[in-house]
This record gives sequence, structure tokens and C-alpha cells, in this order.
Amino acid sequence: MKNLKKFLIFPFLSLVLMSFDSYASEFNGQALSLLWVIPFVGILLSIALCPLFLARLWHYHYGKVVAVWTLLFLGFALVSFGLTTTIELTVHAIVQEYIPFILLLLALFTVSGGILIKSDKISTPKSNVILLMIGVVLASIMGTTGAAMLMIRPLLRANRQRQYAVHTVIFFIFLVANIGGGLTPLGDPPLFIGFLKGVDFFWTVKHMLLPVVFTSGLLLIIYYFIDHYYYVKQYGVNSNPISAKPVKLYGLNNLVLLLAIIASVILSGVWHSSISFTILGSQIALQNLVRDGLFIAITIISIMITPKQVRAGNEFNWEPIKEVAKLFIGIFITIVPVLAILRAGNDGALASVISLVTNDQGAPINSMYFWLSGLLSGFLDNAPTYLVFFNLASGNASSLMTTFESTLLAISMGSVFMGALSYIGNAPNFMVKSIADQNKINMPSFFGYMKWSIGILIPVFIIDNLVFFVFF
Repeated sequence: MKNLKKFLIFPFLSLVLMSFDSYASEFNGQALSLLWVIPFVGILLSIALCPLFLARLWHYHYGKVVAVWTLLFLGFALVSFGLTTTIELTVHAIVQEYIPFILLLLALFTVSGGILIKSDKISTPKSNVILLMIGVVLASIMGTTGAAMLMIRPLLRANRQRQYAVHTVIFFIFLVANIGGGLTPLGDPPLFIGFLKGVDFFWTVKHMLLPVVFTSGLLLIIYYFIDHYYYVKQYGVNSNPISAKPVKLYGLNNLVLLLAIIASVILSGVWHSSISFTILGSQIALQNLVRDGLFIAITIISIMITPKQVRAGNEFNWEPIKEVAKLFIGIFITIVPVLAILRAGNDGALASVISLVTNDQGAPINSMYFWLSGLLSGFLDNAPTYLVFFNLASGNASSLMTTFESTLLAISMGSVFMGALSYIGNAPNFMVKSIADQNKINMPSFFGYMKWSIGILIPVFIIDNLVFFVFF
């Protein structure tokens, strides 16, 4: 612990021995080398590898590990660009990107944790498919985090007597924690970030509807045959164990709060106030300030009106959202130079990446946007990955929704769908795994999970690519 604390301040030791100008130089993406990407990549590799090789250290000190990488970036930014520029960059990342993102997750996590669904029904392949379908629909209404936290426990209870339940949790992560959230900006963090950048709420609904329905349908069909195989293996062909006890719902007042969250997001998109506030160079529009305030109020109200027994029945605790909050603040800060380099286009250090997603005439290659944004989302977390490729494609929401709508669709599909490729691709993935482990489901390791995702998801995504970006 003492050694870790010493290591935490290491990035700033050099600053003690030198002075720096408050206005050292301009933060210019064209002048940044790929060395500035190291802290961002370091955080993401830590998320992927530390739980495997340094599990105890990560479990107790993951916040400190993220802080080391974040302070490393800030320390060198201070030396290179000065105090004023470093503060403005940090404030912009936190105020404009991180705070709206984490407040939405917090509101959805708290409200969904106040709704308890109890049922003694024993699952069949058909009933499991129905539960997954309900989760897919809810994911775009209350977010993948909210839907996953709401539906995972009823699904586990329904499968409590099934000898083979791992595949059900894995498909739950595929569908409810990821792909189901692709229909609206409420559904998944990447789409919410796009909404904050100016993508119209109903553009996402219109253009993502067919991909979400098509991809979910394929996966549900695959799941049904896999679950049917395991069901017959355990119970035999003619067995149909069911329970006559009805489903019981508790904490229904939180459903009203879910509607309030939806209304808050829509309000911030359709209301454009001329009033704004400036904090250290970052402008905050009044409608966004009101939206974030409503998220906080809804969270507090949910805590106050929900009986403790309901949250206890859901085994609710704050650790999952605390982990997401600590990890993502580092990600949102250290991604700043990555975005700056990408915005520099062919004049930046990542010009080779740009060449992969554009042809000789400079037109976007939508298939490459789909695969690159997707594959990176599976391992680097999908919210910042969406932001990277959104800016790479121009960063202009108006042109992306019209002239380059297929490019925006490719980025949206890739970032949302392929967040299911690994446990670290989307915030709810690890949360679902943790709950399943607590319920004595022997979930596979990081790479064991990827055997499922590569074997099932990659062929489905190849079909998606052919249908949406090659043939049509």
C-alpha cells in the first residue's frame, strides 16, 4: 500500500524540480506524438489485464491505478502546455463529457435497482427467449445498465434449477447489456455521447431500428437452439417444469422515475436555450444543466421512496457504479490527446488509421468504420471509442446525419454491438458477470468468454456488414 502511494506521485516528481510557464504552448493535435496516447492505452490495458494477473491489487486499488495513468498525462501536459491549457482541457473533459455520462448511468442504475421482479417460474427455452426479448426492449428505454440490472436477477432465478446456465448469461450480455441498447440515445453510452454532440434523438431511433431487430433476431434464434439442447439434456424431450405462482413486482414507483429520466434526456435535446454558463473555458448550456440536475434529483428521490427491503431483494449496492465512475473519469481525461490527434486528420500521428477508413478519393469506407469502431469497442470500452470515430468521421453531427448517414450508422452499430465482444467492452458486462458469480454461476474467464463471442458474434457481425454496408 505504501509503495503504491509512492508510485502514485511519481509522475509529478519531475515537476518539483522544474518551473513551467502558465501559457507554455497551444494544445495542437498536429504536433502531438503517439507518446501522448500511452496514458489512455495504459488505462485500457490495466482494465483488461490487471484482473487476470494482479486480481487482488486491482480489486482493492483499481482507482489508484487509473489515477497513476491520469496523473502521468496531466503532469506531462503541465510541463508541455502550461497550467491554463491543462486546466481547460481537464475541465472540458469532465464538464462536457464525463459528468452527463456518469449522471445518466447513476440515475438509471439507482432507479432500476429500486424495482424488484420476483418469480418462482422455472425456465424453458421459450420463456428464456421471452425474458431476453423483454430485456432487449427495455435496454433502449432505460439503458443497457438499467435493463441489465433489472432483468439479470429474474433471469437467474428462473434458471436456478438449470444445470447449464452460463450460455444464458452470456447471451444476456450480448443482447441486453449491449445490442438491445442500440435503438435510442438512452440505450447505450456511445449513443448518448452522440446525442450530446448533436445527433438527433429520433435519427438514432429511425436508423438503428432495423439493425437492432435484425441482429437481435439472429442471436435469439441461435440462443433458442443452444438452450433447447441443454434443456433436453437435463430434463428430456417431453419435460415442461413450470410453476403456477405469479410474477410479483415491487418498487413500481420507480417506473415513474424511469419515465422522468427519458423525459429529461429528450428535453435537453429539443429545448435549445440561449442561456449558457462558462467554466474555465467550457460552456454549459442551460438545458444541459437542467437535465443533469434532474438526473441528480431523480436519483435522490429513488433512494428516498424505495423500501430497503426492495433494494435488499435485488442485493443492491453502490460498488458497480463506483467502479465505473472511477474508471471512466480517467478514460475521459486521457482520451483528450487521442481525439486531438484524430482531429488533426492526415496531419496527425494517426494518419495511418485515417487511411484505413477512407478511400483514395477521401470518401469514408463504411465497412471499415463498422469493424474498426466495433473491434476497438470490444476491448477499449465503447463510449470513448465512439467518440474517437465520431470525430474521425468529421465530428459534425449535421453532416453525419445527412450526407454521411451510413458512416454514422456504421460507427453506431460497431460501437454498440461489438461492446459485447469482451467483458470490458461495455460498463454492464462486468456488472452482470459479478452478479452471476455471486449466484454461483461458473462464468468463464476473460478469454473463455471470448471463445463464445468470437464463435457466435463475429459471424453475425459479418452478416450485418454484408447486409447494411455492402449489398445495400
